[in-house]
Amino acid sequence: MTALRNKITAMVINGRWGGQALVCLYVSILSGIVLALQYNPAEPFYSSATLELVVPYGRFWRALHFYSSQGFFLLLLLHLIVILQQKGYIPPRTSWLRLMASLPIALLLLFTGYVLRGDATGEAAGAIAEHISLSIPILGKPLNQLLFDISAAGMRKVYVNHLIGLMAMGMLSLWPHLRKYQIRISHHLQGALLLLLVSLLMPAPMEPAKIGMTHIAGPWFFLGLQELLRFIPPFWAGVVAPSLVLSALFLYPKSIEHQRTTTYFIIIWCALYAALTLLSVIR
Repeated sequence: MTALRNKITAMVINGRWGGQALVCLYVSILSGIVLALQYNPAEPFYSSATLELVVPYGRFWRALHFYSSQGFFLLLLLHLIVILQQKGYIPPRTSWLRLMASLPIALLLLFTGYVLRGDATGEAAGAIAEHISLSIPILGKPLNQLLFDISAAGMRKVYVNHLIGLMAMGMLSLWPHLRKYQIRISHHLQGALLLLLVSLLMPAPMEPAKIGMTHIAGPWFFLGLQELLRFIPPFWAGVVAPSLVLSALFLYPKSIEHQRTTTYFIIIWCALYAALTLLSVIR
């Protein structure tokens, strides 16, 4: 067990997970620029569907953007998990808060990417997000107008936030950390080649709306929240529940004794969310 922990710690020191996440981020940005030049927020589903037909190698670019974005988020989570496993290492509070801010920003970037597809999954996710935003007392309406406002403005605000607003916020939170890290392509060549191979062989998903559909599953990371909405009101399911684990991460203590308690809380929260996700999948 000690040898395994030392090996994991060495991977963090060598930047294995963080470096792979960074490669995925760069690929996601570059492929996203290619898609953004062809995307029309006025016709989201038609625009997304025809990218594969009109744009040269459009199917590959869509898949590359989709899988690199998924990879970035998952590897970012792995990077965070390994850091928490080091027991005691916490950077200065300001740096820690800034780094933790990148997690919800990355989640929103991934989420708005699903919404922009304009398919059945994207429409359902966007409608739920608006409903949750509007359930927040006082700040709900301004927040919805800032981030989504799909019912009034279509995909225009989501598109601008995905392309500029959230990306700028994400880079602002990560840049002081990234500039200290020198990425070596040779260390991450296998991961980059795997990403390219997956994008060549597996198309990015699209789910057209079908007549008679009674249940539409949201993005995989959204399923637990979607299931929780069946049991409790939107504000508690979509705002309070996620805020609990985010607050635990933001306020992660420097004391090793308190770290243990906080870590147990995060593990229990994740286990419950995984159970809700599984329940949603088998429903």
